[in-house]
Amino acid sequence: MKAADVRHILDTIGDLFPDAHCELNHSNAFELTIAVLLSAQCTDATVNKVTEDLFQKYKAPIDYISAPLEELEGDIRRIGLYRNKAKHIQSLCSILIEQYGGEVPEAHDLLVTLPGVGRKTANVVVSNAFGVPAIAVDTHVERVAKRLALAGWKDSVLEVEKKLMKAVPRDEWTLTHHRLIFFGRYHCKAQNPKCQVCPLLDVCREGKKRMKTAVVRKAKDHTPKS
Repeated sequence: MKAADVRHILDTIGDLFPDAHCELNHSNAFELTIAVLLSAQCTDATVNKVTEDLFQKYKAPIDYISAPLEELEGDIRRIGLYRNKAKHIQSLCSILIEQYGGEVPEAHDLLVTLPGVGRKTANVVVSNAFGVPAIAVDTHVERVAKRLALAGWKDSVLEVEKKLMKAVPRDEWTLTHHRLIFFGRYHCKAQNPKCQVCPLLDVCREGKKRMKTAVVRKAKDHTPKS
C-alpha cells in the first residue's frame, strides 16, 4: 500500500477517534499487566468491573500470592478462563518478587517470559506504562488491518503487527493501536460494521463487498414477481 493511502487511513481514523486511549482502568504498570492478562477473551468493560474491587483488595504482588488460589479464583470468577488466569497471576507475582524486586520489568523480552503474558500483553504494557512505541494486535486491530488491506487476509497476528509497524511512523504506533481498537470496537464491528456511513469505504475491500451484496439483495427484493 502506498504511503499516501496509509496516511489517509490514519488521518481519517484519527478524525473519528482523536481521543482513543487504553480503556482498561489502572494506576500503575503492575495493575495494567494484571488487567491485560485478565482481558484475554474477555471485554474491557467486564475486566474493569472486576478490577474495581480486585485492585482495592490486592495492592502488590505479595498480596496475590498470600491469598489462597481458591479465593483469588472467586475474586475473578466473572472473567473467562478465570482458573487459569488466577494461576498465571500468582505465578507471575512470585517471579516479580523473586527476580524483579516486586516491580514489572520494562523490557519487552522480559515481559513475554512472565506467565500469562504474551506478545500483545507485553506491547500494551510497554507502550502504555513505559512510553515505548508499540502496536499490540488484538482482535479489533487484526480485523481492521485486514479489511483495510494494511495486512493480508491470511496473515498471522505477528505478521499483521510487523506490517503495521512498517507502514505506520514509529512515533504513531501507540496512538494508532488505540485508534484502530476504537475504530474496530465502535465503528468497524465484526458483525455489523457501519459501512454505509464509513469515510474509509473507498479503500475498504470488505466494505465494498458488503455494500455490493446489499445493493444486489435490495435489487432482488424490488424485482417484480411474475
